[in-house]
Amino acid sequence: MNEILKEISKIGIVPVVKLDNSKDALPLAKALINGGLPCAEVTFRTDAAEDAIRQITGEYPEMLVGAGTVLTTEQVDRAVAAGAKFIVTPGFNAKIVKYCIEKNIPITPGCPSSSDIEAALELGLDVVKFFPAENLGGIKMIKALAAPYVGVKFMPTGGINADNINSYLDCDKILACGGSWMVKDTLINQGRFDEIERLTREAVTKMLGFRLGHVAINNGNEQQAKAVADMFTRAFGFSQNDIAVSIFCTGEIEVMKNSDMGTMGHIAIKTNYMDKAIAYLERQGIELDYDTAKYDDKGNVRLIYLKQEFGGFAVHLCP
Repeated sequence: MNEILKEISKIGIVPVVKLDNSKDALPLAKALINGGLPCAEVTFRTDAAEDAIRQITGEYPEMLVGAGTVLTTEQVDRAVAAGAKFIVTPGFNAKIVKYCIEKNIPITPGCPSSSDIEAALELGLDVVKFFPAENLGGIKMIKALAAPYVGVKFMPTGGINADNINSYLDCDKILACGGSWMVKDTLINQGRFDEIERLTREAVTKMLGFRLGHVAINNGNEQQAKAVADMFTRAFGFSQNDIAVSIFCTGEIEVMKNSDMGTMGHIAIKTNYMDKAIAYLERQGIELDYDTAKYDDKGNVRLIYLKQEFGGFAVHLCP
């Protein structure tokens, strides 16, 4: 898979932006970055698109910007010259796809049917757009289409919002989702970039689903751990599950039998998607300790500690 598409996968949501005036490009980009989504597909449906891409990529080089609704090879050239890193087309246009492949430009064409998917496969693509997603049957239709095409990933767009995005991202056939609910035309034209930032942050929060897993308390030895666990049982009636390294008092309190990670113990934070959460934290400047990482049999990170302690507690991320 192309490296740009891998980066899009780590971000998870691609805001699909229609700009009527290029003066709105920079405040919009700032709102998206502050909200946690340094990515945008700027549609070529308006005259402002080319200049908007040029402004955003010039001022915010860390932002991954592509051009959407591209209908001609001339638009491909203009978009790439302005700084676009990827191209998205509404349907499968063989001429545009071949043109982008020849120039080594990442392209995701719209492929709502098996015939379109096979045409994309014939040209060596492994990621396609599915549009309009909800109108065409949503995630159920994608799963049905994906069944014969083992190596294909989909980027659905159309009708996706904060309420249904996780139903798409839960499927391993989904690369990322395109959406416009946090960047509606009315919000942009009214200059309500604070609201766009709020909706963007809300979308990221919903996607990642950070929540408390458990709190672990360090102890000097097994005897001390048993005494602490018994206190929780006497006071609150919590049941105990004694395992090799600790005693769990319900699923949320872990009493360690030694001084494990952290000065006082550790806190487990769960997330819906480990890869996206790790990428998000690193974009926020949070350092992760890869020496502590545990992996599944496919090489995916299943547990990893942050380098920083929080109030004397180490913090690790887990699904």
